[in-house]
Amino acid sequence: KSMTTGGGSSELKANYEISPLEGLQQRFKNATIIFSKGYTSEDSNQNPKSLIKDALVTASVADVVLFIGGLNKNRGQDCEAADRQELKLPYNQDYLISELQKVNPNIGVLLVSGNAVSMPWISNVKSVLQTWYLGSEAGNAIADIISGDANPSGKLPFSFPVKLIDNSAHFFGEISYPGDGETQYYKDGVLVGYRWHDTKNIKPLFSFGHGLSYSSFKITDIKSDKKIYTGNDSINITYKLKNTGSKDGAEVVQVYVGISKSKVLRALKELKGFKKTFLRAGNQTSEIITINVSDLSFYDESISNWNLEKGNYTIYVGNASDGISDQININVK
Repeated sequence: KSMTTGGGSSELKANYEISPLEGLQQRFKNATIIFSKGYTSEDSNQNPKSLIKDALVTASVADVVLFIGGLNKNRGQDCEAADRQELKLPYNQDYLISELQKVNPNIGVLLVSGNAVSMPWISNVKSVLQTWYLGSEAGNAIADIISGDANPSGKLPFSFPVKLIDNSAHFFGEISYPGDGETQYYKDGVLVGYRWHDTKNIKPLFSFGHGLSYSSFKITDIKSDKKIYTGNDSINITYKLKNTGSKDGAEVVQVYVGISKSKVLRALKELKGFKKTFLRAGNQTSEIITINVSDLSFYDESISNWNLEKGNYTIYVGNASDGISDQININVK
């Protein structure tokens, strides 16, 4: 199914589109690649039970199973003017994945989507690759990662919740989302996304900033250049980053900042800086991330301007909002 067409204004009129299957076939020319449709997103004469049965037979004789699914541009999926009705995968995919892993536990899941989904099968699969929508060269890009020709280093731009109620908008009930048909009240305030999860101590399925690679990295010797700053200063965070794996790769170090006491409700911590560094296997480097103290300000409605609060702040350094390696305490005078 084409993933560049449909969805309203997101539609692209691409000259061609390489499917995941085509990309894998072109990359693994010496492998025997067998496939089965498994499910359909269209109203057709195809029997869903028959599709599942065929998929289970195919998976049972395979060495490795790659389940390629997710959302699409159909109405009620990743489409404008029609919200999704549920967090789970559509078209009975969750059931299909659970049945596939019973006949072949060596299974990886590739999700083609523009949004988060729940993953009740997560503990029964070997890996999950979030591919998003990759356009014309989708199949080749996916093959780059599956083959290991490219080492992934992407990070999630938002948190994947375990369940819908874990999102701030849904927590406040229907008047917050989807509203009563005429009125919708935004009750989240500034606690949106990872700010909500962190502040309310709600564990996400995958956090903002999360992303694995075929290598591993260690962040050490995290320091700030000073302990006390003024509003005109810059905060220099230094650290050492080491590629502790066996493959060359890149890691994104992230700096979050939170204030201990504030006159208004603020998130536990907010992203203020990040840096991606490429390292050869086994190599180590010293890096620096600079943050302006003025960027710690919040918009104060009482004065209709930005307000830099004085006091104690905590700097969190890691590779995801829930992957903090160390934290530093500073003071703003």
